[in-house]
Amino acid sequence: MSRGFNWKSGLVVGALLAFTGCTESKEAPQAPVEQQQVVGRGCATKDLSQAEQDAVQAALSQTRHEMLATGSVTVNVYWHVINNGTGIANGDIPDSQIASQISVLNAAYASTPFRFTLAGTDRTTNAAWYTTTDGTTAETQMKTALRKGTAQDLNVYSNNMGGGLLGWSTFPSSYASSPKMDGVVILFSSLPGGSAAPYNEGDTATHEIGHWFGLYHTFQGGCVKNNDGVDDTPQEKSSAFGCPAGRDTCTRDPGADPIYNFMDYTDDNCMNTFTAGQIARTDSMWTTYRAGK
Repeated sequence: MSRGFNWKSGLVVGALLAFTGCTESKEAPQAPVEQQQVVGRGCATKDLSQAEQDAVQAALSQTRHEMLATGSVTVNVYWHVINNGTGIANGDIPDSQIASQISVLNAAYASTPFRFTLAGTDRTTNAAWYTTTDGTTAETQMKTALRKGTAQDLNVYSNNMGGGLLGWSTFPSSYASSPKMDGVVILFSSLPGGSAAPYNEGDTATHEIGHWFGLYHTFQGGCVKNNDGVDDTPQEKSSAFGCPAGRDTCTRDPGADPIYNFMDYTDDNCMNTFTAGQIARTDSMWTTYRAGK
């Protein structure tokens, strides 16, 4: 299963959207070979069946607790740098870039209960892990060898996954059955100051960690009520790219598409928002599936 998309012969390919099973293919501007690069955002790593989605919603509806206070939960981040040798060209990103990414996350999640602190960094040179994609033996080996902590701890793996991908994440309800696979994998060049423009300001991690907290894409389910499990995100028929102000793909639902939301596919400099409903969902997901686990 591929996620994200890449520039090849001007076609957007392999954009399989998480949780819906729908495939997207559309014409894209022709790009010179030297400018062909990763331009897609990943999805949650394991698709949930409708029955699993219903089970998640039922669990959330039974969760009764007071909302967590803003900034009250510290998430320890264990960063695993997967490289193919020394130097940033081989994915061996410096500590300063990781620190910048943590700052981007804390700014993006400033209105939520969650704050991120770097608990540890390790570096591994492994050619197979460096290019691993979701669902492979190499991914399993990598995570089994490196993952640290509990359900409350965020493990981030940076590598050069290739295939036009920017990253992928697990969903919180999957932790109980597959704790070693829990975490987020991101393209090393998507960190702040990386080379994957326009996805090089750190919001690939913001987006993927949104999945880790339990958020769907804003275009989950298309033009249906409560399509992404959140009441206050406008319905959106399909993923948005660039920063198409005023885009409205679900005209029966008042309001333009949520292109500024971190859970769409727009450029990093276009993303700046989590809604109150999304924050409430992450709060409930945390309490149900991660807190104390």
